[in-house]
Amino acid sequence: MRSPNLTSTTSPNFTTVLLQAVAAYRGEGGDRPPTAAVVNALLQAEKAAKQQRLTYPFASLLGQWRLCFATGTRDRKKRGGIVLGRGFYVPKFAAAHISFSATSDPALDRGEIGNQVKLGPVLLKLTGPAKYLGKKNLLAFDFTQMQISLFSRVVYNQQIRGGKTQTEDFYNQAIAKLPFFAFFSITEDFIAARGRGGGLAIWIRERV
Repeated sequence: MRSPNLTSTTSPNFTTVLLQAVAAYRGEGGDRPPTAAVVNALLQAEKAAKQQRLTYPFASLLGQWRLCFATGTRDRKKRGGIVLGRGFYVPKFAAAHISFSATSDPALDRGEIGNQVKLGPVLLKLTGPAKYLGKKNLLAFDFTQMQISLFSRVVYNQQIRGGKTQTEDFYNQAIAKLPFFAFFSITEDFIAARGRGGGLAIWIRERV
């Protein structure tokens, strides 16, 4: 297995489509590629990662990322054995972010995942433990804490799904029993993965 060369001057066509989608979503110019083209580009990127046996370090995921594009899994057209939706660009008014942070020992490939959605003055945030399997580019996770804020003021903050106990048991659980993301493209600008349910998604790095 080998790590990808992120500095290569030659980019496959699917990479060009994904970069165009990211740039357009950020408002950096250009038109958004059609959703069908983005879905096809994601499938090609996933296939290329498997063929080239690309691996990515957990450190390359650290930070906060905004959901840019996603597919459902209810469409009638089957792709790769998974029933994919047509895909859609996430509306700007529905800001959805995912974040990853490492433990005090990054070598353990363990950390925390955060997933939040903001609609107007309401912010819903879920957090919990995460573990990364580098050989498979697979990140398993579980949400054990829920926080709700209204106008930037926390109005609810409680443990869920067993809380601390669930977190302690998390690392002993089999991957097959946990939700996960299988990443197949990780760059400085965006990350792309397939979820356990079969859907595909692109997140763009949140710039400070």
